This record gives sequence, C-alpha cells and structure tokens, in this order.
Amino acid sequence: MKHFSELDAWKNGLELVREVYLLTRLLPKEELYGITSQLRRASTSILANIAEGFGRFTYPDKAAKYTIARGECAEAEAFLLIIVALCFMTHERSKKALQLVERERRLLSGLITSCRSRT
Repeated sequence: MKHFSELDAWKNGLELVREVYLLTRLLPKEELYGITSQLRRASTSILANIAEGFGRFTYPDKAAKYTIARGECAEAEAFLLIIVALCFMTHERSKKALQLVERERRLLSGLITSCRSRT
C-alpha cells in the first residue's frame, strides 16, 4: 500500500466519523462543548493516529499509534453509550455508529497484530 487511505481501517474510520457528525448534530446545543466535542475528537483522532502510524518507519512505532487509535475507539464507544443512557437518542439510532466502532476495533487489532509479528 502506498497511502494510509487505502487501509480498510481508514475507510471504516472515515465512515464512523461521518456517522458521528450526523449523530452529534442531533444532540442538544448545550452539549456542543461537552459530549459533542469529545465524541467528534475521539472519532477523528482514530483517523489521525492511523495516518500517523502508517507514516512511521518501524513496526513497533506503527503498532503504538494503531494501539492509541484502538483506545480512541473505546472512548468513542463510551460517549455513544452515554448519549443513549442520557436519553439524547435511542440505542437504535446509535446502532450503526456502535457497529462501526466494533468493526474499527477489529481492524485495528489486526493491524497491531500484523505489526507486532514483524518486529
């Protein structure tokens, strides 16, 4: 691969970001600097860490950045569950985003395993 945008993890992550931005538009305006901001930052941070990991030279460095991205998946998932628990939206409405988070976690785990096996 020549560019990080060719990775399935990047493509799925971009779809997650799009879904997060759609969902956060539905949140109350008073959450703009709270949950909305944090959820958007977590989802975009996944992509930033994938890009940075792809650009790293050594496999341990790559694995470290992909591991950070996987941690951001957990943060995004937590905020999605919080908005459901606070009744800002239904579980059904957040289901696609939660599925994308789970797929992203699996894809990143695969990248991490692959990088670690090459060290």
